[in-house]
Amino acid sequence: MLKKVDGIVLKSIDYGETDKIVTLYTTSYGKMAVLAKGAKKGTSRFSAVTQPFVYGSFLFFQGRGMPSLSQGDVLQSFKTIHMDMTKAAYAAYMVELVDKLTEARRIYLHVFDWLIVALKQLETGYDGEVIARIVDLKMLTVAGAKPVLDYCAVCRSDTHDPTVFSITQAGFLCVTCAYRDQHAYPISITFAQLLRTLYYVDLNKIGTISISASTKKRLRTMLHMYYDEYVGIHLKTRGFITQLERYDPRLFTLDND
Repeated sequence: MLKKVDGIVLKSIDYGETDKIVTLYTTSYGKMAVLAKGAKKGTSRFSAVTQPFVYGSFLFFQGRGMPSLSQGDVLQSFKTIHMDMTKAAYAAYMVELVDKLTEARRIYLHVFDWLIVALKQLETGYDGEVIARIVDLKMLTVAGAKPVLDYCAVCRSDTHDPTVFSITQAGFLCVTCAYRDQHAYPISITFAQLLRTLYYVDLNKIGTISISASTKKRLRTMLHMYYDEYVGIHLKTRGFITQLERYDPRLFTLDND
């Protein structure tokens, strides 16, 4: 049976001498893998549509085994991302995060929209570090590890001016409860508002969010520690970005305000 879906290429791996297994995140089936026969050949009709981050329309044959790709059309190639090492690194990070946090053939509310809009924002020049942190925060809901950002994580009292963010307590702590985590991150009201904004923002309506390099670095460190504590996934792209920064800090925006 032939079926058609729109999807984003999360990854492609070589299979045999000439084929590829392509993992897509689709609108209709969530994450799924398809066999692209002959895709390793440079002259293959599947060569362009199976590249990482590509948004395409895919026609596949569903038999008893793995679906086999019959036709693919590129809807958006994200050429600018592919030509820019920094953008490509952030895009790779986001698609790997989606791949690691989703199960095959399960549709997760909003995930496709988050990813496609994040890639489009990255393509048009939006700060990749900010986009990546927004995706980090939103995907915590998928991971079942949403941080407490609207009230105190311990006493549940409303707090508009939390004093710390606690990894061990999974969220903001009020003045009264801050003593419960001696290693919590001290935060300002502005930083707390920023976290809430990044979590709740509609990526389609992101506008301009100006964040200093030092704040970006702090956000990244804090969220990576949170992921390590509650999600426990290993992302190769996280290490790749770190290596790129060491090689040439100018590629990223974390080292000078």
